[in-house]
Order: sequence, then structure tokens, then C-alpha cells
Amino acid sequence: MTTDDQTVIKHLVVDEENGGDRLDCFVSEELNISRSRAQKLISDGFVKLNNVVVTKVSKTVKTGDEATVTLPQPKPIEIIAQDIPLDIVYEDEYLAVINKQQGLTVHPAGGSYTNTLVNALLFKIKNLSGINGDIRPGIVHRLDKDTSGLMVVAKNDFAHVDLSGQIERKECRRIYYALVEGVVKTDSGTINQPIARSKSDRKKMAVDAKGKTAVTMYEVITRYADFTLVKFELKTGRTHQIRVHATFLGHPVVGDKSYGYKKQKFNLDGQLLHSKIIEFTHPFTKEHMRFESRLPDYFLKVLSSLSLQ
Repeated sequence: MTTDDQTVIKHLVVDEENGGDRLDCFVSEELNISRSRAQKLISDGFVKLNNVVVTKVSKTVKTGDEATVTLPQPKPIEIIAQDIPLDIVYEDEYLAVINKQQGLTVHPAGGSYTNTLVNALLFKIKNLSGINGDIRPGIVHRLDKDTSGLMVVAKNDFAHVDLSGQIERKECRRIYYALVEGVVKTDSGTINQPIARSKSDRKKMAVDAKGKTAVTMYEVITRYADFTLVKFELKTGRTHQIRVHATFLGHPVVGDKSYGYKKQKFNLDGQLLHSKIIEFTHPFTKEHMRFESRLPDYFLKVLSSLSLQ
């Protein structure tokens, strides 16, 4: 292990939620990197556990353990620009706001480096921030592959740091519309339920008392005979947060293949969840920015077929 190309050191503490996990799973989740990359960092000697270098990826971590991860400069990965349809609703020299279509993965992962939002951005936009490395240029926050709607992209590192800070401080408003199963009885409410990686399926998340704080506000827009159109606002940004919290309420998002009903009424390609409104302060001008997008046609088609309660 060399030191001349190492740039970032991350200090992690194992909490109760992660106690008992494999080291590669813990590093992957805490640093939001792929499990294969976490395994390579460990096997290459870039991870210390309680100040001792550990190269065994399957080593079990315990609550209170301290891990130190040294992230070397990433080797250049050629992410090709692809002419993928992209709805850019706003753009200036600092940022762009994208209305992402359903079915488009945000960034490359798992060794697959094509047909993502990043590939499309590289084709459409000249400059993108580099803070997140070669495979996530410009990506400040994400939407799930089958979630549509608005997201902001940074075009330089100054904007990236500022926008990330706004999200962390809960100054960036992100409002979603979703059609959920069943009739939601209360007009509005707050779901304050911690979320952690599912113990039965590592690809999924679940409400877990030992998880990380997750807060979602909701408000009923329209009640139909067997469904409800609901507005959700994120106060935290956990993976799959709205989908997990909706299921916790007993009203999973229609079309959700992971958390929804196994038998669906509509023939959909994914969940009816749309990032409809995003608000933030412009990193440079300090102007209040607000964008609102139309629900996709397939979403509107389902709504038009429903009977009001």
C-alpha cells in the first residue's frame, strides 16, 4: 500500500445498527460505495479496524469498533457520453435541474458504465463537478431508477459543496407525489421511523428501531375509491425512504416491485412516485429557486382511470 496517491481519510464508528455486519458491508453502506469497491479497499490494505490493517473482507465488526478508510485517488474510468433523451428544465454555469424519466439509473455501478443519467449528462452538459469521483460527476443527490422527476446537478465543485450542505441542513425542499394503495384516513401527518438495511434482504431497506433517523411528512391530495394521491416531503434522505415509510403506513406506493403489493392492478414499469417540486438557494446568486414538474403521462393515465371516493 502506497501513500503518495492517497487523498481522503474517513473515520467511521460502528453503531448498534451495524454491529455484527461484515466489514465490507459496513464500509459499503457508510461510504455509499459499491460492495465490490469496499472489498477492494479492504483487500488492498486501505482499511484499518481499531488501528490495525484488516484485509479480510468478511471480518465481523462489533458495536463501538472504529474503522479508518483511506481513499486513494481513483484511477480514471472512461465513462462514455451517450445521447440519451434528457429533459433539462434549467441550466446555468453553476447547476442544472433535470426532470429524470422513469427507468433511468442515476449513475454507473457494479461494473456497468453505460445507459445512466451520468452518461446522458456527459453528452448534454459541458462541465460537471468532480467531488463524487469519475463515475458520479455532478450528482448531488439521487432518485431511484424507477422514480421520476426533478433533481439538481452541480456543474462545479463550489456549487456541489453548497448544494450538499443545503440538503444536509434540510434547507433544500424535495416534494414528491405518489399514488398509494388503499384510502389514507388522516389528512396529513409525519412519519418519524428510523430506517436500516433489511436483515432479510440486503438490497432492501426497512423500518428498524436501531436504524438511522428518517422523517417524512405527508398530505392527502385526492382520495379515490381504492387509492390515494399523496404529497410526501422529505426531511431526511435515506435510501428508499418514501417507499419504506409508505409501506410502514400500510399504504405502499402503487407499482413498487420491492415494497408494494405482489398483485398489482395496473401494468406499470415501476412505482408511481414522482419528484414534483424542488426548492433551494442558488449557490452563487443566493436567489430562491423553485421548480415544479408535470406528472408523467403514464401516471396521469392511471389517475384518469380511477373513481373518486
